[in-house]
Amino acid sequence: MSIGAVLAFLRDDFPEVTISKIRFLEAEGLVEPQRTPSGYRKFSPSDVERLAYVLRMQRDHYLPLRVIREHLDAIERGEAPPALPSAAETRRGPLEEADRELVASADASSGVRLGRAELLAAAEAGERELAEWESYGLVAPGPDGGYDGEALQVARLVAELGRYGLEPRHLRAMKAAADREIALVEQVVAPLRRHRNPQTRAHAEATARELAMLSVRLHAAMVQAGLRTCGQGLSRA
Repeated sequence: MSIGAVLAFLRDDFPEVTISKIRFLEAEGLVEPQRTPSGYRKFSPSDVERLAYVLRMQRDHYLPLRVIREHLDAIERGEAPPALPSAAETRRGPLEEADRELVASADASSGVRLGRAELLAAAEAGERELAEWESYGLVAPGPDGGYDGEALQVARLVAELGRYGLEPRHLRAMKAAADREIALVEQVVAPLRRHRNPQTRAHAEATARELAMLSVRLHAAMVQAGLRTCGQGLSRA
């Protein structure tokens, strides 16, 4: 099947799927379609089955790609995949969503390197939008001109906020707040990173990740509490 035929087939069960989503899952190594001599993708029935499994695990159980890959590897070995989380565990509020976004970003950043055109396709954005995001410092390419998985995650979130009318200029406060949080984390982990002991330096990275998670959760909790207070004030008025 061509990628267009795969998209048409999957959209009955997954209306949100796009060609860029399929390409991204291919870039992540979750599916490996064959290529014709002219470079066109050709998906086998097993490829389509894998894609459907990935999309189902993301939609119904909110599993990160790393975990889904472990499921697929187990199935290929003829083993039972790991147990799925319960409904209570997969019920998402703002804090759980914040955690999921951070984990997804960490998954996406593991070895992914995208060119400008690939980033635009994966984020479903245009050149003008990306140029504007870069002008506000929201997204930045690496020294080689490519973009990592975290840049892709930021681009997707900025694009999603844009659909609600929030423009890059509105997000400068978020960027400034993130820079301040980074500085706070660096104050804690910088002495550990300079240590001669490799284990201590590894501990620094683990500490940085934990502090990032706590920072995201604190931010989500504060926003949630503030919105609730605003809603209560409006209801009394």
